[in-house]
Amino acid sequence: MDARGYQQYKQQSINSMTSGELLLMLYDELVKRSTLASIALERQDWPLFESALDRCTDIINYLDETLDRQYPISHDLGRMYDYFTYELSRIKAGRNKKELERLRPMLADMRDAFRTAEKTSSSQERRG
Repeated sequence: MDARGYQQYKQQSINSMTSGELLLMLYDELVKRSTLASIALERQDWPLFESALDRCTDIINYLDETLDRQYPISHDLGRMYDYFTYELSRIKAGRNKKELERLRPMLADMRDAFRTAEKTSSSQERRG
């Protein structure tokens, strides 16, 4: 398969996802990139470390920008995203392994909470 065909397939796959599936995909990427940053930090691969954290920050910023502010939980999520962005910038500036290892489970917990919510929502839609 050529690169153009793959890109078309990838775009079609993304376009057919539900908003919940897209959200989970972003959180999976966030967890993956934070893990990559941790590995790069251990190896002292600074360009990879910084690019992985930059991608994490980009994802968090996107999640924050796309919040539907009409719901009360959006305020809490926005504050959490602000916290994550702040911590990621501190981790990047200080190349702080301890803080990165403290933050990574929080990101995974957020992903898992959204995964549970997506499963609950989709099972209710099938019943209703």
